Amino acid sequence: MQTKTLPAVLSIAGSDSSGGAGIQADIKTIAAHHLFAETAITALTAQNTTGVRSVLDATPEFVAAQIDAVFEDIPPAAVKIGMVSQAGIIEAIADRLCHWQAKNVVVDPVMVATSGARLISEDAVAALTGRLFGLATVITPNILEAQALAEVDDPVSTAHDQEELACALVRRFGCAVLLKGGHNVNDANDVLAEPAADPAARPNTTWFRHTRIETANTHGTGCTLSSAIACGLAQGMPLTDAINQAKTYLTGALAAGLDLGQGSGPLDHMWQY
Repeated sequence: MQTKTLPAVLSIAGSDSSGGAGIQADIKTIAAHHLFAETAITALTAQNTTGVRSVLDATPEFVAAQIDAVFEDIPPAAVKIGMVSQAGIIEAIADRLCHWQAKNVVVDPVMVATSGARLISEDAVAALTGRLFGLATVITPNILEAQALAEVDDPVSTAHDQEELACALVRRFGCAVLLKGGHNVNDANDVLAEPAADPAARPNTTWFRHTRIETANTHGTGCTLSSAIACGLAQGMPLTDAINQAKTYLTGALAAGLDLGQGSGPLDHMWQY
């Protein structure tokens, strides 16, 4: 029998017991892109479509051990990092990714709930921005997260506002920023801001315009988009192409109309099949 290899994508994130977000959404997304999913679980959660009931964090040492085990045997072609709530775990992730010289790192900085409530502590935010952002090919904040990162609360209601906020984050952190619409901005358009060759110049920007899907079932959209971007990078796509295919995939998963649970339900990650 003829054998084959597949590019692997590592998801470093928490487990969602309801299957709609986190590690579970990432595995489904990676599999849907015909790639091999690997994981390093940062926390266990007891949750469903109506909310999170309990969280049990892994230790930094155990997260580091998972990452080492993955890289020692099946090195990933890309890495997606989701919600990590403890500074110690973030430091462990950064140390191991630096050690293994990880490439194509996508960071989804899950910081703020849809309600506006902060999800991680100030010391964890400092570790996130100080250690992980420097390793990232791209970070993927939504409007609320971007405002928190930029430490501003000015309203973001126009495309110009969204683009200026993305550029401000590039200037502040030095990495590419995909600033997602959908929060306060009534469309599904995202803007990518990338550092210019001249650090003093305005960041380069690219818009990704897709149809907004009206649905209440949006649990795991951020996890899914960032994982899909990592999949594109693992397949050798330029960043803009990886984002565009990820947006197309996410739009299809939302438009498939899956309706599960009593709250904000999950997407149909296997809509293409």
